[in-house]
Amino acid sequence: MRKMVSPKPLHLLLLFSFVGLFIWSGLNPRDQFTWVLEVLPAFLGLIIILATYNRFRLTTLTYILIWFHANILIIGGHYTYAEMPLFNWLRDTYDLERNYYDRLGHLAQGFIPAIVAREILLRKSPLKPGKLLFTIVVSICLAISAMYELIEWGVAEASGSAADDFLGTQGDVWDTQWDMFLAMIGSLISLFSLSKVHDKFLR
Repeated sequence: MRKMVSPKPLHLLLLFSFVGLFIWSGLNPRDQFTWVLEVLPAFLGLIIILATYNRFRLTTLTYILIWFHANILIIGGHYTYAEMPLFNWLRDTYDLERNYYDRLGHLAQGFIPAIVAREILLRKSPLKPGKLLFTIVVSICLAISAMYELIEWGVAEASGSAADDFLGTQGDVWDTQWDMFLAMIGSLISLFSLSKVHDKFLR
């Protein structure tokens, strides 16, 4: 029988703070349908983390990054990505073209999964740090971004105008391309800035 390992206090803090924010997010969101769509990845991620915590515990760095990404998702679910108040204020104050919260979300869509994919590959495959690992991780992040865009397209086709807030294009015909580009940039920034730190956590 597998021995249960006690969770670290920081991991519990991340869990309980996420659950608290998740509950807040579900209280009177701007659009209930959009909220479900936006928070579903975070909820599924939580289930996977809890189910695998004792047999495949990730590094604390990775859990912290996942926590940030999940919170971006559930805050976006509460307000919708096009109406996040802080980014509305930035838009109005600095005369920006749009609410850029969704751009932050897609940057994170590359930044955080890059470290998650890197850790899984380093621990579960023969790959070592280097150019091949770097290329594969960036490709995985691009694939995740492309899959998410396909899901958005499928939801929009199935539900019509009800999915406008989920798509969050804000009138930009190149929004899908921007989303995938920013995910790629996020993965590159993550690998260049965090790989050495991540290696220390892995050791």
